[in-house]
Amino acid sequence: MTAICFYFQVHQPLRTKKYRVFDIGTDHGYFNDSSSMNTNNREVFSKVSKKCYFPANETILKLLKKYKEFKVSYSFSGVFLEQALEFGNEVIDSFRRLIDTGRVEILSETYYHSLSFLYSKEEFRSQVQLQTDKIRQLFKTKPSVFRNTELIYNNDLAAEAQSLGFKAILAEGVDNILGWRSPNFIYQPPAGDIKLLLKNYRLADDIAFRFSEKSWSEYPLTAPKFASWINDINGSGDIINLFMDYETFGEHQWADTGIFEFLKSLPGEILKHPDNSFVTPSEAAKRFPARGTLDIPHYISWADVERDLSAWTGNSMQQEALKNLYSLEKNILTTQNRQLITDWRRLQTSDHFYYMCTKWFADGDVHKYFNPHLSPYEAFISFMNALQDLKLRIQHG
Repeated sequence: MTAICFYFQVHQPLRTKKYRVFDIGTDHGYFNDSSSMNTNNREVFSKVSKKCYFPANETILKLLKKYKEFKVSYSFSGVFLEQALEFGNEVIDSFRRLIDTGRVEILSETYYHSLSFLYSKEEFRSQVQLQTDKIRQLFKTKPSVFRNTELIYNNDLAAEAQSLGFKAILAEGVDNILGWRSPNFIYQPPAGDIKLLLKNYRLADDIAFRFSEKSWSEYPLTAPKFASWINDINGSGDIINLFMDYETFGEHQWADTGIFEFLKSLPGEILKHPDNSFVTPSEAAKRFPARGTLDIPHYISWADVERDLSAWTGNSMQQEALKNLYSLEKNILTTQNRQLITDWRRLQTSDHFYYMCTKWFADGDVHKYFNPHLSPYEAFISFMNALQDLKLRIQHG
């Protein structure tokens, strides 16, 4: 028997505006720009809500009502939740309706969708607690499974997550880590007993990235075809982890591609095989034993073909921005100034450094699509100018 585990990442960054050098010392609003659609966070959130969150949630709710075996899981960044609350509660309410079915699990992550584990374990723990508190406040549940920003993972993170009480953690099923092994089983790190769930990136990316790619040999992707691929694994794997951005539905893959029709049909096609089922991550951790140990001392992620940290730390601009940002931690926290600390943490969101990436070829196209700035260099300059203003504010408490 094979279980299918759907996990959807729900995140919208607070994008920085074009922050110029003569704004330093006079303008502390790094994230608000009503003049540009690309950096007007309210407009972007409204657009994605209409294209993705509302229609996708409506579709998922109908599926949950139609198939009692169907289950999904979500992870919400704190910056997404803040915007949903600020711009109206309709999106939060639509997610609540899903959670109220009892077959939707909420996972934990860093509140600010940050790279904090790489630079400050104390800040990382603070953000995990902030997100846990926000999830409990909004949805009356406490997460027991952890996913780090962009599925960044290594042995040390697994140990940290276990120390924080999590029972399972998500990661990418990277080929050069797995070797001959399959991502369709649960594993454990070398130390500890936390369960490790690995994304089957081939199947997940068939939906998230290749669905509308007309040059793809398997185009068009239909629900019966995808279900047949899952059936082929039945008997040779315990679990198929389909992890992807929720914005896949309607935003990355537009409605006119047929992505919602595909989503509506998929659970029914999967359940036609009597040995298929759906599980949430925590259920999977309880149901299936670890089939082996995976030693992952170096960081992996779900980004780009390299599946490493290069999307955020691969060039000198990114490295300089991150070094300067986290060097402010002690002085920022010492001020006990709530707005200062919040702005500093909002600047930690991984997207800011993703926008500074200078990769080319296929991955470069992806980076360019998501970049609200004209270039990686403009993203870096705006960020560093905002950081300079933040330093001046620290001096004034």
